[in-house]
Formats: sequence, structure tokens, C-alpha cells
Amino acid sequence: MIDGRRGRTNRAPLGVAAPAPPAWWRRLRIGERLARAGVTADMVTIAGVLTAVATAVSVGTGHLYVGVALITVGGLMDALDGAVAKAGKSASPRGAYFDSVADRLSDFLIFGGVAWYLLDRPDPRLALLPLAILGVSSLISYQRAKAESLGFTAKGGLMERAERLILLSLALLVHVVLVPLLWLLLALCVATAIGRFRRVWRQASGAPTPVYRFAGQARMESRWRMLREAGAHDHERAARRRARRARRVSTPLSMRVRTAFGVEVTAAKRPGRERSVRALRRRVTTDR
Repeated sequence: MIDGRRGRTNRAPLGVAAPAPPAWWRRLRIGERLARAGVTADMVTIAGVLTAVATAVSVGTGHLYVGVALITVGGLMDALDGAVAKAGKSASPRGAYFDSVADRLSDFLIFGGVAWYLLDRPDPRLALLPLAILGVSSLISYQRAKAESLGFTAKGGLMERAERLILLSLALLVHVVLVPLLWLLLALCVATAIGRFRRVWRQASGAPTPVYRFAGQARMESRWRMLREAGAHDHERAARRRARRARRVSTPLSMRVRTAFGVEVTAAKRPGRERSVRALRRRVTTDR
């Protein structure tokens, strides 16, 4: 899934919390509004599956642009179920399991629609290509689930679910190069599966896990996940800015000027009474 709803349950592996959504997404508070309206996370997940059905029908019948729009809507649904579960305080292992199964079903429907579309092309054997992508994608998901059940970490990689859907949407949008992009997607999925296998193999063997670097940055997880985690610190920076602004407002200007020029003011404030700027100025003159 996209927003990590399964990570918010009490069965999260190794105690690792799910990455927080970006700051702009939190400011919208769509999850809180839906929860107040009586919408549950399971309803959003079911709506995502129904959207995947509509996507498969649209792509299979040749309406590729409509399919791209529906994939985008399905991605939003996938991001909303975790927000609704958190706002409604209904996150549970049952919901996490349901969401994971719904993700696999949605992938099957979407790539099945692509295979249906390719059956009407001059070379119907190309319909095996999205099925191969689906098979490798299932292997990627299984590697993570099995590794986490054994106490290891198998997250990250070039082609997680969000990246697969983004690249598939690009292939459908620029359908002139649909087949080459599907081959690229298959190759990247295979590379992700091999990378996860090697990572878990090294963890199980007790060997240190290497840190791969791309463009000068450490990449144990995908760039998409790094961007999402970066948004978790936005509210902390904003809180620090608000605290600094509050201190500046509560401190008199004369005090800030004296502090800037190194003039030490030793007079303490009396309990329950504000000391005026004139009194502080006389005390500083006396100290000199």
C-alpha cells in the first residue's frame, strides 16, 4: 500500500512506525473529515477495489486515459484508508490484513486489464508481459511479508507498489511506447526482487547489509519513501519557528537589543509584576 496503514497496527515488525504522510496532505485533514462523516477505513478500501475493477474494464476496452485517471483515484483511496483509520482510531491487525489483501487484488485487476488490452494487439503474446510483471510483483510482496515474519527487514527497492503504478500510468498515458515501458517495468521489478532477496539473505547469514548509493545519497529504501518520511519533519520545524516567534514577541525590544550588543541585564523580574523598560534601563546604567 501507499501510506503504510498496516504499519500502524500493533503487529508492526521490529517496532518500526509507519512513515508519516507529507505535510500538505496532513493539512487537508481529509481523513478526519471522512471519519467525522461516518466513513470507515474498510469502506475506503472497498471503494479502492471497486475503482480497480473500473480501471481494469477501462483499460481492457481501450480507454487508456480513463484508466490513468482511475489509477490516480485508486492511489488516493489507498492513501486515505490509513488516514481514516488513524483519525477514527480504528487501526487493527484485521484492517491491516484486509488492506494488504485488497492491494494484491487491485494489482491483479489492473494488470489483468492491461493483459486484456494487449490481447487485441497484432501480437497477442504480449499479453503475457503484464502477467509476468504481476507475478514478480507478488514475489516482491511475499518477500517482504515472509522476511518480516522471520524478524528481518525487506522494505525498499526501486519498484514498490507506488512506483509500479506510477510507471504503469506513464506507460498507459504514452501508449505509443506502452510495450517498451512494460519491459522496463518488468526489468526493474526483477531487480527489486533480487535486491530484496540479497538483503534478507545477508541478514539471515549475519553479514552486514550494504548501503547502496544513488546520486550521492544512501538508498536503503526507495526515493518515494524518503520523500514521504521527509514530510514528517515539517510540522516539527514549523513548531520550532512558532516557538521562536513567541519568544521574540514576549521579550521587550530593549532586552533583545541589549542581548545583541552583549549588555548583561542581571535584574530579575519580581513575582506577579512586570518590570518596565525604564526601570531596566536605570539598572543597566547603575551596573555599568
